Amino acid sequence: MLFSSTLFLYLFLPITLLLFYLAPQRLRNLILLVASLVFYAWGGVSYTIILITSILLNYLFGYLIANANNRKLFLSIGVIINLSLLVVFKYADFIVENINNLIFATSIEKIEQPNITLPIGISFFTFQAISYLVDIYRNEAKYQKNLINIALYISLFPQLIAGPIVRYHDIAQQLIKRSFSFEKFGEGVERFIIGLSKKVLLANNFALVADKIFASDYQNLSSPTAWLGIISYALQIYFDFSGYSDMAIGLGKMFGFTFLENFNFPYISKSIKEFWRRWHISLSSWFKDYLYIPLGGSRVARHRIYVNLLIVFTLTGFWHGASWSFLFWGLFHGFFLVLERLGLQKILSKLWAPIQHFYTLLVVVIAWVFFRVESIEYAFVYLKQMFYSGVSNSDWFTYFDSQLTIVFIIGVLGSFGLFPYLGKLLKSVFKPKAKISDLASLIYSTTLIALLLLSSVFLLAGSYNPFIYFRF
Repeated sequence: MLFSSTLFLYLFLPITLLLFYLAPQRLRNLILLVASLVFYAWGGVSYTIILITSILLNYLFGYLIANANNRKLFLSIGVIINLSLLVVFKYADFIVENINNLIFATSIEKIEQPNITLPIGISFFTFQAISYLVDIYRNEAKYQKNLINIALYISLFPQLIAGPIVRYHDIAQQLIKRSFSFEKFGEGVERFIIGLSKKVLLANNFALVADKIFASDYQNLSSPTAWLGIISYALQIYFDFSGYSDMAIGLGKMFGFTFLENFNFPYISKSIKEFWRRWHISLSSWFKDYLYIPLGGSRVARHRIYVNLLIVFTLTGFWHGASWSFLFWGLFHGFFLVLERLGLQKILSKLWAPIQHFYTLLVVVIAWVFFRVESIEYAFVYLKQMFYSGVSNSDWFTYFDSQLTIVFIIGVLGSFGLFPYLGKLLKSVFKPKAKISDLASLIYSTTLIALLLLSSVFLLAGSYNPFIYFRF
């Protein structure tokens, strides 16, 4: 079930909210848990069995880590079991395929492809489960005795399928007691509508351009068309994923939870290091806390820091998908992070700010090619067309009609944080003037309602609508 669907918007969410707020406090987590399992089961009942198995196993190992003498042993077993589930369901086919490629020229019989269906959201709820075990081991949070609460943490539907990844110590107390107010609920509704609009009105339109260009023969692309395709994809993935995160954070507020931010205008970054402080913050902070620091972080010898960075970002790429192109994408980012630590950052800091932005965007956009294209070989073909195509026809302008031109203008300005800046500026101007401030609030509320209705119209029209990060 998609957040950006009429089924969710006008049936599942209203019923869940009604049952949740009519119930007494002691039953609200149970109602939310049942709703989360129903939400997840919509994608396949067999997926739910995997999710429930993960919940029960982590509840058991959480107890053992908290109460047994050999806590480290049970932590290790618990983490290995979680990662094993991820490897089996997400990487088994990739591993078998590459083993078969290695033995292709030998007389050894090939291994049959398992063809395992990837459960949606397994990368996200597995990382949350590992966070639970590690936080208990580190004494950053207490073992959760209530099975309903730990089940809710792992399966909470607002961020179950595509994040943000919520670390247990950030939400442990909220599972037991959290505040509810009309103001918080209103903030949640506002955030949800903004996220929905980003997804339906912006990301989906960029996707139409990107998908059409990437579905064509790369050899026949002119350089302008190739650049248009990857820039469209860069905007699509930003508004798609940040829009989903906005909706997840908004839904969390509606049910009393406060999730940490997942995006902070990454395309305004002046370095790759800054980019990863702004892009998919929950994933980068997870890898920092649960892998980079345990490897020694920045407290080890200089050469080990570089190795640690490459390990972390290679695994970051591989986390996104079972393919060499994802692994290369992560390694590509890791390579530039190492370069910045070797001295490139000092050089960049002395340059004019627009040059720093240009460097960062160029690296990020080139990296998106490997993220989007199915194989490394084809990715290099696409890159060749971007920088030297040898194709004379430039049909990139045929993708622009009046609607798409407006979408591109709004998308570029929005990705660089112009609209929040204007909002803060208007609030500072109108704050002393109560009547004007009330009028501004009315206009803003009306705009939100219009965005919700417009998004609903697009959804009813059956426009392109899948979330990119659902496949991770």
